[in-house]
Amino acid sequence: MPRRKRAAAEAPEFIDLTGDAVQPAPKRPALSSSRPEASSGAAGRQRSQAIPSSSSYPSTQEPDYLDLTQEDDTLDRELYGSFDGKIVGVRYYNGYASPGEAVLCHREPNNQYDSNAIRIDNVLHQQIGHLPRKIVEKLAHYIDSGDITVEGQIIGEKAYYDCPIRLSFYGPSNPEERTRIENALKADKFVKATQLKQTRKAAEARRVVLGLHQSTSTAGFESDKQPGAPEVSLEEILKSSDAVEFRKGGDAIKALAMGEEELAKMPQAEQPRQLKSTLLPYQLQGLAWMQSKENPQLPPVGSDTVTQLWRRDSKGRYWNVASDFITSKAPTLFSGGILADDMGLGKTLQIISLILTGGSGSTLIVAPVSVMSNWEQQIRRHVKEDHQPNILVYHGARKVAGQELSGYDVVITSYGTLAKELDEGGSKTLLSQKKNWRRVVLDEGHTIRNVKTKVALAASELKAQSRWVLTGTPIINSVKDLQSLVKFLHITGGIEQPEIFNNAITRKLMSGDRSAEVLLQSLMQDICLRRKKDMKFVDLKLPKKTEYLHRITFLPEEKSKYDALLSEAKGVLEEYQARSQSGQKGRFQNVLERLLRLRQSCNHWTLCKARIDDLMQLLKDQDVVPLTEKNRALLQEALRLYIDSQEDCAICYDTPTNPIITNCQHVFCRHCITRAVELQGKCPMCRNQLTEDNFLEPAPEGTFDANFDTDTQSSKTEAMLQIVRATLKNEGSKIVIFSQWTSFLNIVQKQLENAGLKYCRIDGSMSAEKRDRAIDALDNNSETCIMLASLAVCSVGLNLVSADTVILSDSWWAPAIEDQAVDRVHRLGQTRETKIWRLIMEGTVEERVLDVQQEKRDLVTKAFQEKGTTKKSKDTRMGDVLKLLS
Repeated sequence: MPRRKRAAAEAPEFIDLTGDAVQPAPKRPALSSSRPEASSGAAGRQRSQAIPSSSSYPSTQEPDYLDLTQEDDTLDRELYGSFDGKIVGVRYYNGYASPGEAVLCHREPNNQYDSNAIRIDNVLHQQIGHLPRKIVEKLAHYIDSGDITVEGQIIGEKAYYDCPIRLSFYGPSNPEERTRIENALKADKFVKATQLKQTRKAAEARRVVLGLHQSTSTAGFESDKQPGAPEVSLEEILKSSDAVEFRKGGDAIKALAMGEEELAKMPQAEQPRQLKSTLLPYQLQGLAWMQSKENPQLPPVGSDTVTQLWRRDSKGRYWNVASDFITSKAPTLFSGGILADDMGLGKTLQIISLILTGGSGSTLIVAPVSVMSNWEQQIRRHVKEDHQPNILVYHGARKVAGQELSGYDVVITSYGTLAKELDEGGSKTLLSQKKNWRRVVLDEGHTIRNVKTKVALAASELKAQSRWVLTGTPIINSVKDLQSLVKFLHITGGIEQPEIFNNAITRKLMSGDRSAEVLLQSLMQDICLRRKKDMKFVDLKLPKKTEYLHRITFLPEEKSKYDALLSEAKGVLEEYQARSQSGQKGRFQNVLERLLRLRQSCNHWTLCKARIDDLMQLLKDQDVVPLTEKNRALLQEALRLYIDSQEDCAICYDTPTNPIITNCQHVFCRHCITRAVELQGKCPMCRNQLTEDNFLEPAPEGTFDANFDTDTQSSKTEAMLQIVRATLKNEGSKIVIFSQWTSFLNIVQKQLENAGLKYCRIDGSMSAEKRDRAIDALDNNSETCIMLASLAVCSVGLNLVSADTVILSDSWWAPAIEDQAVDRVHRLGQTRETKIWRLIMEGTVEERVLDVQQEKRDLVTKAFQEKGTTKKSKDTRMGDVLKLLS
């Protein structure tokens, strides 16, 4: 599907770009050391003065902050070089930064004195000054066009008129584009040829490294298996499967958060008298920890204590160990933190206890739609009748005016509602509360892990006394997931800014600099509480969980289809690489499309029988498609395949919420395109006139295309049904079958019907009421022993302990999503031994997906730069694709 191109006038982001600076900046001291005293004396005196130059211009507005709708091109950009200059006009502003500190560069195109203005702020957003007029005359157009991004660092003491600064320039890795921009930078005397040569060499070495770590898995193996094989027992299946432990050594947060011995010694709170349920000891510890984090204390003078990355030296000054910023004024500490307990340890109950004991005021809970009702049910179930809080579910038609919200003790809303209010200006009730929320809680808080999405921006805008993130997976794909969480928490000192986070953490982790890991440990041990189910002091006494890797071989006819698709995919990849190396633009989506076909062919060949390219070929001569009955079906199928491809809304660059396709063949979130149509009446991609009559939703789940073969078994569905039948011989056993593709669930559903097996189903097309009925059937209907579940929908918030077996029919890029899905079954309340089956086709791309997953599991010691399914940089995706297609 077409994607929106960045307009030339959009301001680029100042974000992470790999490569070492040619002229190394002053080194930040180790976390355990004291800040160098070189910053005292003159610098200390200047900090309290107002200082700068007649050649500068006063700022007339707030800085133009980052455009949070742009794509993250961190790994798509390379260091070109640096330029040593000065900040002018510093005498007019109170902002100060010490030598070695990073500073923020903001374009001010609306500055009344100079439309080329580039403002320089310290990490607290206090203005230091501007770059000189003669510099910005040349530099501004590079930024405005998106050719380069700029990062700044103070390299000397601030004087009366100016302050020395080093500007580092980062640009695209495309060779043709790089040559063009390099020539321009040389002509404008920003970067010398020798420096460009050095940075180009480093960038080329980096690209080579990206291509080195490729899988050498063998090709597939032919099978002599024949259709209609007899039933086998569970014991026989187990003999042919490998028992594995996928999560072993793979918890990034465990490496960062407090150790088990220290966690076991944490103090406990008193049992809340308002609560019916008795909290377990580790839950009382969690309550005590949260109570203390809602009242944080600044570190004492001259101690080694680090609080929210702030230390205090012997002279009483505050030093931020991430950004090196020093101030004599006490910084603001945020109230709250991240409760990152393993799934199933009772994060909901601990927050309910905090609400009951944490003082008066309204608490806002933001949760996925699928678990909103669970919050209300849990509060009603666990709180004594005479202490029941007044609850409002603020969603859909159940909304009230802003002034009425403060009358409720607990308001429960969805992420979609929150994001929608960001677009509604003055009517945004949740965001424009006159009275701050007592506390805001983000359930499944990793939902905001991409800092550029509307929901992440809206969450950060909420006004609250205390802020909490609940998530069993604070890191899903990359350490950069944390940057969005700490921004929501309103941490101060700079780490919340992408430039500082990238400079202090991301880039150093990528280069193996252990100081970044120490910094992360200090932060996470302070603001994040993480307990695991397997910790001895937690003592959940959960039944044993065993995971099996069940390898399946293709039938000969399936193998020939797979090999043909593999050959096609390699050809498209080679073509893309050749075009990129020659400076031509290739369409990387074509490579990902072939990879999707390969993965789906491992499940059932019908899934890739007619893909997006084939469908849209029928519509290629029509910019606007007449919505005939035939074309409606084609567009709806194209939309379903687009969703399966896990691509993004062309407006908000997030996973589409309530996705629709227009008659001009573009895909959006419904609320995104509805808003666009209200404002301009046109498609933002092609300017076609649009109304809501031109929108199509996906065809209902569970309906079948007449040309779609759902009766024929594949090797994988045959193996799956063997496991199902063998498992159901055990009295009381129930099964959840997960797939990321709803079209594959359709196939499994039909085959279960043909086999006379009763099932229920949960997917993204179902209302909350239908989902609740499905869960009730699995829990309470003895004949319903199988649930078909969409992996994306069922990886959050659900309790599926009535099942004791999980079948993962295909592998997700981010293993944390699979881990969460599994923990819907193996969690507090499970009474039976649990079996996890992961189905893998031998010698295929599926085996290599496991390699990619392992890299993502080991985020601290391996590649923090790995990206997720919705916001991938081309370099990172290319590294994965090279592994998968090797």
